[in-house]
Amino acid sequence: MESSAYPYGANWEENFIGFGSGGFHDAALWYYSRMDNPSSFVVQDGYYSFFAYREELGAMPFPQTPRVLYHKNPLDQVICQLRFPPILRIEAAIPADFQDSIRDAFPGFAESSELKVEMPPEVSDQVPPSILRQMVQPPHLKSFEFASEDGKRKVHLTRTFLALSTSDYHRWETFKEVLKRPLDALIQVYSPQYFVRIGLRYIDIIRRSKLGLSGVPWRELLCPHISAVLGYPGVGENVETQEAMYAVTLDDPSGAVRIRTNFVEAKDDGEICFVIDSDFFTDQKTSLQEAAARLDYFNTRGSRLIRWCITERLHLAMEPEQL
Repeated sequence: MESSAYPYGANWEENFIGFGSGGFHDAALWYYSRMDNPSSFVVQDGYYSFFAYREELGAMPFPQTPRVLYHKNPLDQVICQLRFPPILRIEAAIPADFQDSIRDAFPGFAESSELKVEMPPEVSDQVPPSILRQMVQPPHLKSFEFASEDGKRKVHLTRTFLALSTSDYHRWETFKEVLKRPLDALIQVYSPQYFVRIGLRYIDIIRRSKLGLSGVPWRELLCPHISAVLGYPGVGENVETQEAMYAVTLDDPSGAVRIRTNFVEAKDDGEICFVIDSDFFTDQKTSLQEAAARLDYFNTRGSRLIRWCITERLHLAMEPEQL
């Protein structure tokens, strides 16, 4: 399944910008030598920028693909964040009414600070703990966490955002139903007028041993536009670190996705895993009524993106079930 040429033809438009440094330099040069339009390759401020291409499907940056449920799901975290103009009442008192609305699903509670000021050891050692806490955790930057009994789902509430995260993602409909509880509670108790930012983030960690793919080169599992230098024969096998970031405008110009890829080591045995971190977002003012549709839109693009990143071999190893 190795491919030494960019898989998409010259009818793809310039839309996709990638930035990289270090080892990513080789990947940029590799792409440069295979581009249909090499003049689109530029160097800016020491960074190599190159344009991949998007399929001529209207203004769609990622090709449509059948929706599937992966039985060997690589998702490590899914995070949804809804930002709104500051509501000072959230910090003025413990959010008891909010908690009561979601406590059966999120019985755990913790309070923390969004910002911590580091104190020099020679100072902190001389200050009583009660005073130190007041100094390093400003009371106006409170963050409230509500967790499920197993700790796999967490809701965070601050004066500027509501977020839901899960390490046990199965399918979109389930996640959206879980999100509905804290979102309804937020609207009922605090009445935000609108959202200033909506984000939906997927963090996939591809661990080859769990997919029966131990020893399989990354070039056989990741498409060339994602594997970059990892797909270069004779070099990819010797890459020790890898990191890249891409910013892509979606077909709705008010939305975008930041894609980050890198290696991580598994904590238990040190296995090298590949991370695909895709953060979909809009900074456009969004009404409360439009939020659900916006998240549905991001979810659909997220499904297309992960399929666009991986080869058929990896796709099949994750045991897809078409929905």
